[in-house]
Amino acid sequence: MRQLLLAFCLLLFTYSAQAQEKTLKFNSSGDFKIIQFTDVHYKQGKPESAVAIELINEVLNAEKPDLVIFTGDVIWAKPVKQGLDEVFAPVIERGIPWAYVFGNHDDEFGMSRQELMDYVVQKPYCLAQAGDESLDGVGNYILEVKDKKNEKLKTLLYLFDSGAYTPIKNLGSYDWMRLSQIQWYTNQSAAYTKNNNGKPYPALAFFHIPLAEYPLMTTAKDAKIIGEKREDECNGKLNSGMFAAMRQAGDVMGTFVGHDHDNDYIGEYYNIYLAYGRYSGGKTVYNNLGKNGCRVIEMKEGKREFSTYIRLLGGEKLYPVEYPKTFSKK
Repeated sequence: MRQLLLAFCLLLFTYSAQAQEKTLKFNSSGDFKIIQFTDVHYKQGKPESAVAIELINEVLNAEKPDLVIFTGDVIWAKPVKQGLDEVFAPVIERGIPWAYVFGNHDDEFGMSRQELMDYVVQKPYCLAQAGDESLDGVGNYILEVKDKKNEKLKTLLYLFDSGAYTPIKNLGSYDWMRLSQIQWYTNQSAAYTKNNNGKPYPALAFFHIPLAEYPLMTTAKDAKIIGEKREDECNGKLNSGMFAAMRQAGDVMGTFVGHDHDNDYIGEYYNIYLAYGRYSGGKTVYNNLGKNGCRVIEMKEGKREFSTYIRLLGGEKLYPVEYPKTFSKK
C-alpha cells in the first residue's frame, strides 16, 4: 500500500511539474518577452553553423526570454535528430519554454512533418503541438499567456504551418494558408472573443512563409517600413484570405515570419504589423544582411501593444518599433 501511495505521489508530482513547465505567464513586472529565431539552416558538425549556436546562447543569456519561437527551416542536412538536438539544446538547458513551426525545408531530409513533430514534442519545455489532424499542415496551434498570477488569460499566440510549395502549376513556387486553417483560426478567435465578453484578446501570429499582403504593404503608395528589404517577398501567390480573417477578427496585432533571408523589415498594413525575423543561421545558405540575429518582441499585460527590435550577434539592437505608436496615422 505504501509503495502504491509513493507511486501515486510521484505520478502526481511529475504531472504537476509538466503542467507548470508548460504554463506561459507575464512576469512580476507585467512583461512577456519572446525571441524569434528563424531560418537557422543548421548543418550538424559543420563549422559554418557554429555561429548559429553562438547567437542562440548569447541572446538567451542577454535577453532572458519567457518564450522562444523557431519559425521554420531549422535544419539543412542529415542527421536530422542530431541537428535538431543541437539547435534546441541551449533553450532546453536554460529551462525556457519554446515552440516550433515548420518552414518549407524542414521535412526534406528524411523525416516527415509528422515525424519531426512527434520527435520534438517529447523534448523538455517544448510547447509545440501537431494540432488538429483535419487541418492542412502539421503544427497549427494556440499558446495562451496568463496574467502574472497565472489565473486569467491575457494574450494569445497563434502558430501555423504555412506549408512548403505551391500545389498548383503556374502559381509561383511557394504555398499559402489553406481554407481549413483560416476557418479554424476564425472559429478559435471567435470563441476566445466570446468568452472575453466580446472583446478580442491581444494576439500575435507566427509562421514561416509571408502572406501575400507583405509585398502589397511594401509597394503601397504611402508605404513605410523599418528594417532591410533586399529581396522580393517569396510569398504564396494565391491570396487565400488569412490576413482578411485576422483583420476582421480584430485580435492579431502582428505577424512574424522568416523564409526570405535578406529581409528583416516591419511595417503596418491596415492596423496589423507585418514583420520578418532576422536570419539566424550561418553561411550554409544565402544571407546578404551581414551578421545573423533574431527578433525580440515584448508585450505588456492587459495592453493591446507590443514593442520589437532586431538583435544581432554581438548585441547590437536595430529598428525599434512600437505597436500601435510607430506607424500610427497622426
